[in-house]
Amino acid sequence: MNSLLTKSGLLCQRYFPRLHARWPAFVLLTRLNKPIGTYLLLWPTLGALWIAADGWPDWHLILIFALGTWLMRSAGCCINDFADAHIDGDVARTQQRAIVTGQVTRKEAMVCFIGLCLLAFVLLLFLNTLTLIMSLGALLLTAVYPFMKRYTHLPQVVLGMAFSWGILMAFTAQTGVLPPPEAWLLYVANSLWTVAYDTQYAMVDREYDLKIGVKSTAILFGEADKVMIGMLQAMFLLALLLAGGQFGLSLPYYLGLLVAAALLVYQQRLIRHRQADACFKAFLNNHWVGLAVFVGVVLSTSF
Repeated sequence: MNSLLTKSGLLCQRYFPRLHARWPAFVLLTRLNKPIGTYLLLWPTLGALWIAADGWPDWHLILIFALGTWLMRSAGCCINDFADAHIDGDVARTQQRAIVTGQVTRKEAMVCFIGLCLLAFVLLLFLNTLTLIMSLGALLLTAVYPFMKRYTHLPQVVLGMAFSWGILMAFTAQTGVLPPPEAWLLYVANSLWTVAYDTQYAMVDREYDLKIGVKSTAILFGEADKVMIGMLQAMFLLALLLAGGQFGLSLPYYLGLLVAAALLVYQQRLIRHRQADACFKAFLNNHWVGLAVFVGVVLSTSF
């Protein structure tokens, strides 16, 4: 694998020298070196696809949604850095981002955002019309989310809506009709989970956000942050429990929820002292929460 990557890099350097020279900067811009955001977007979307298909979905849908998830997460990073170009330099965690260090301009970030969205649109052309129409909601939420932290303490809610929209699109892509009420229960569950883990993420930067006037649920919740995260996590599990009953999922699904619950308890232990590194570790741990639920869905619907 490393040999293949090396050869690919040499070919790119030979035939596309400008692209090769700029590639590391765009890796930083789109967070290709930090796939956690893609995982958090991918697992619930694929899980919804499996539930909608009541088993293995069509292979082309799996491929389209996997690629689409990666493209839209990368696009979201571009527009986020475009919006935060003037404040990222004041936050320790974001001081090395591509725009702050001058490796990429704001204009290039916007061009990259538009280009990635267009590539995602090409993927949508292979899906039904209803899914194409519903994708406009995902695009709108992705575009406005980075600016919400200037106007509301609830940007995490908007992120939750954006990160959960793929669930609804998965149902329309697989079934060709509007998502049933049960699918909206999955949407709500995932939105609650997203607010919980992005609050953990915001706890890392709370000290800096207070200084520069950026709003977040971590600031809104204040001393009640750990309790609020726990309540959101509990409601997330309850909503998934109810959804499992509505969709008639079997034992493996509930075992997956049990594993997810244990991981969420572990996260509470991590954030108990509100230390930045521990809060970030708790945020990263949500990859395993999403994977546990997804594996439970696959085992429940496919075997």
